[in-house]
This record gives sequence, C-alpha cells and structure tokens, in this order.
Amino acid sequence: MEAGQADAVVWRNRALMVFDRVSVPVAVCDVNGLVALANPAMAAECDTTPGRLRGRQVLELFRPQEATQVERIVEALRLRHRSRYQVSVCWRAPGGAERYGELTADPVSDSVEETPALLVMLRVLNERPAPAPEPVRAGALEPVRASAVERQVLVLLAGGATTARAARELGLSGDGLTYHLRRLSARWGAANRTELVARAYACGVLTPGVWPPRATPAEGDEE
Repeated sequence: MEAGQADAVVWRNRALMVFDRVSVPVAVCDVNGLVALANPAMAAECDTTPGRLRGRQVLELFRPQEATQVERIVEALRLRHRSRYQVSVCWRAPGGAERYGELTADPVSDSVEETPALLVMLRVLNERPAPAPEPVRAGALEPVRASAVERQVLVLLAGGATTARAARELGLSGDGLTYHLRRLSARWGAANRTELVARAYACGVLTPGVWPPRATPAEGDEE
C-alpha cells in the first residue's frame, strides 16, 4: 500500500471513530435518501442499531412536514447544486413521544462531477410527550423506559456478556454500545452495570426467574 493510501485509511478510521462518538444524530445517505451509514445517536432516535438503518429511506424514518421542501431539494440535487438543504420533520421517539425537528443535508463528494452523497444531521426542536402511564401502587418502583435496543443490551449484560461480545451480537461498535449504556445510566441514575441490571429486574424490564436472561415484552410487542 502506498503512503498516500495508508494515510487515507488512517484518517478514514479516525473519522469513523468521531462519527460513532458524536452525540448529534448523523447519517450518510445516497442521493436518493437511502442510509449508507448512521451513528448510534441517529439509530437511537429510531430505536434500532446503526447496521439496521442501512438501506432505509431517511424520509420514511423522519416524516417531512412540507412536501414542497423535499421537491425543491430533489430538483436542486438533479441540477448538481451544492447548497445546504433543510427539511422540517416529525417522528415517534422510542419512549412514545412525538418529536419535531429539522434534517440538514449537505452534499459531499470528492469532485464536482461525482454524484454526491448526503451528510444528514438531525436537530430536535420540540416534543409532544407520550400519554402519562397509569399510576403505580404505593411502594412500587416508578416505571422505567427502555427501548428495544436497550432491552437487548440489558439481556446480554445480565447473561455476563462483555462489552465487545454484546457489541458484536448487536452489530454495534464498542463506542456504540457504550453510548446506549451511558444513556441508560443517566436516565436511571445507575452508578455501574451491576446496578443497571438490578434495576432492570426490579422494574420488570427483564423477566425474573428465567435463564438465559430474557426481556419482558413491552406493551405493543407481538407475542
């Protein structure tokens, strides 16, 4: 491998590390809006993993609020204009809330002649909370929220999986798995992974009394 190619690989790997760790939801899409690459923050907004977002249409995941905005962008890309494009969108967050925000798309390519890819960033502007849960009985723990991906992470941790093994089984990078653990720890006020698993059992996110560990079906899950 020539020196220039080696340098390019090194910088690409560094860029991917930053891409995975940044807390802003970011994706790379082709000119038709199909996701080629997504970071954990973007996948978390869709309650999935980055690998499962590949090939999905970004404007189906985040619904445009104005069709004319999309039409103008499609026409501009067809003419190879290289402006920054913005689309007002709404989507359902993992906890059930209706979120509103803005997708910003920047065309990126190595040359002007190339058909550009789109670097897409999501900004949350507003949120309509999900309906309040039923009151819990006296002495019971407050209900906790855990998305489908977070429940899969907890199942693997409860079974003794290492970070590397859990990330591999879920199709995440190590940083991607750590991102989900930090979100859970911050939301539940847990100091470590042992406390995360204990809270998951105490609050019914994991099913007690079974092995291997299993997530309790959430409301709306198919049997």
